[in-house]
Amino acid sequence: MIDGQRRDIDRLLIVRLSAMGDVIHTLPAAQALREAFPDAVIGWLVEERWTELLCAPGTPRRGLRSPGRPLVDWVHVVRLTGLFEMPTLEQIARVWNDVRSVNYQVAVDLQGAIRSAVLARMSRAPVIYGARQTRESPATLFYTRQEIARGAHVIEQNLSLVQTLTETSLHPGPLQLPRDVATEQRIDERLVEAGLENLVIINPGAGWGAKRWPAQRYGAVARALACCGLRSIVNYGPGEDQLAHEAEQASEGAAKAFAFSLTELIALTRRAKLFIGGDTGPLHLAAALQVPTVAIFGPTDPARNGPYGTHSIVLRNPASPTSHTRRAQPDEGMLEITVDAVVDAARRLLTGTEASHG
Repeated sequence: MIDGQRRDIDRLLIVRLSAMGDVIHTLPAAQALREAFPDAVIGWLVEERWTELLCAPGTPRRGLRSPGRPLVDWVHVVRLTGLFEMPTLEQIARVWNDVRSVNYQVAVDLQGAIRSAVLARMSRAPVIYGARQTRESPATLFYTRQEIARGAHVIEQNLSLVQTLTETSLHPGPLQLPRDVATEQRIDERLVEAGLENLVIINPGAGWGAKRWPAQRYGAVARALACCGLRSIVNYGPGEDQLAHEAEQASEGAAKAFAFSLTELIALTRRAKLFIGGDTGPLHLAAALQVPTVAIFGPTDPARNGPYGTHSIVLRNPASPTSHTRRAQPDEGMLEITVDAVVDAARRLLTGTEASHG
C-alpha cells in the first residue's frame, strides 16, 4: 500500500490482546482510527477475558455499532491458554475463519509481542503496521511497515503509530466504553441499597507485589475520608480477596469490599467521585472515564503508565527505582508514602486545588 492509498482504508484490524490497562491504553488510538475512518469496518483481536472493555455481555460481537459495542464493528476473541487442547484449536480455527473472512487491508499490532505480531500476520492483511522498537524485538520480522513510536506516555506512543495511517494530527474525544442498560440499573440499585453516595473507589490490588501499597493503609484512607462524608468501595479482582478483606477490616466500617465484572466496574466507575489505587487496570479505567485519581506509584514510571487525560495527583517516592521485575515484596520507596499524603491528595482533588492532568 503506497502512502496515497491510506485514505482508502475501509477494513482495518487492531491487535491488542491483553491486559486490562494495556487494552484501555489502546482505546484512544482505536477511537482516533474510528474518527479518521468513520465508515470503515474496524475489528479488534483480543483475549476473551478483556472483551467487556469493547463489548458488553449479551451484545453481538459483530454488526452495527451500539452503546453495548460503541467503537469497533467486530470483536475477534482468541483464547491462548491450553493452546494444544482440541477445543482451543477448534476455537482458534473459527476465529481465524472469521478474521480472514473480513479481508482486512491493514492490521496494526499495538502490543509489540511475538504472539501479537504472528497473529497480525495470520490475519492475511497485506499491510502489517508495528513499532520499530518493540517489547520483543523478533516481532518486527512480521511487520511490513515499521514506525517510530513517539511520546512519553504509552497512549501517546499508540497514537503516534496510528497517525501514520491517518496522515493527520490526532486528538480523539472522550472515550466510548460499552454501556449496558441493565448493568447500569443494577449498579444504581446496589449503591442505593448499600447507602453508598459520594462514592470513592479504592483498589489495593496490582499485578505484582512491588506495585501494591499496603492494604491496611487503604482502609485507613477510607476512615479518614469518611469524616468528610465520603463512602468507599474496595474493588478487587480474582485472587485479591485477602487484600480486599484487609482493607475492609482496617477501614472499621468506612469501606465495603465488592467484586465486580468488567461491565459492572465500568458502570460503577462512572458514578465515582474519586479513585485511589496503584498502577493497575482499574486506575486506567478511571482515568479513561475522566474520574479524578490519586495514583500511588512504586517501581513503574508514571510518565509512561500514569493516569492520562484526567485530573490526577501521582504520589511516587524518588527513591523508587524504575523496574518491571515482578517482585512479590512491596517497593521500599512506595512504603514511604504515608496515609496522610494520600488523604491530602484526595482532598485536594475533591476541592479542585493543585490538580494536574496526565
